[in-house]
Amino acid sequence: MGDPSLRRPPHAARLTVEDEPATSERYDRPMQAILFDWDGTLVDSLGTLYDANAAVMQAFGVPFDPDLYRTHYAPDWRLMYRRLGIAAERLDEANELWLASYDRGAGAIMFAGVKPALRRLKRAGHRLGLVTAGDRDIVLPQLERFGLANLLEVRVFGDLPVHKPDPAPLSRALADVGLAASPAQAAYVGDAPDDMRMARTVGTHAVGIASSLGDPAALRAAGALEVAASVPEWVAGYLADSSAA
Repeated sequence: MGDPSLRRPPHAARLTVEDEPATSERYDRPMQAILFDWDGTLVDSLGTLYDANAAVMQAFGVPFDPDLYRTHYAPDWRLMYRRLGIAAERLDEANELWLASYDRGAGAIMFAGVKPALRRLKRAGHRLGLVTAGDRDIVLPQLERFGLANLLEVRVFGDLPVHKPDPAPLSRALADVGLAASPAQAAYVGDAPDDMRMARTVGTHAVGIASSLGDPAALRAAGALEVAASVPEWVAGYLADSSAA
């Protein structure tokens, strides 16, 4: 089920919204839209992703371990594979092996409390969406399997020509929710430093979710305005603000 060190890190269980400034100090008005990353944010898939990448690296004779994964990680898998040592002309071959090893994310599970948290945001009048570097053909079935398809109305997948931290994916989602000219009225929630860099470049509120790819210090250094241990924890703190509820 994946390297244990790639699952939710021990510090995340201890991190609470009380470690951050009070919600009323973070928000002078409720967000109109909240957009989310997928892997490591809404679904616990990092261990499964690691295993698939490890199978590829083993087949290619490339050194690979959790530390190398964190060091070279990029939402654009092509960039990450080149960093790890896969020759550009063999990327398609590597991708075919990865697809077979990942098995469409069969080992991924939804983090506890995610669906109720998204429902609370929806009931409070927020538009919700997904901005992921994940493959459309993999993530769409997962959305259906976890029962989140009807909650995440706007979806941007990894089939754009550019990937995080490039602002294009998030900018596309903001345009879809009618906030292209008002990015500060949206929040982007993700677990990797490149998620935060993209959010700050676009001008949305950047919310970090601590994970093995981004501990609180790394997320803040990349631009996170706040960090929580999980999406449900962040949602509870956000909605606790009377101006957001």
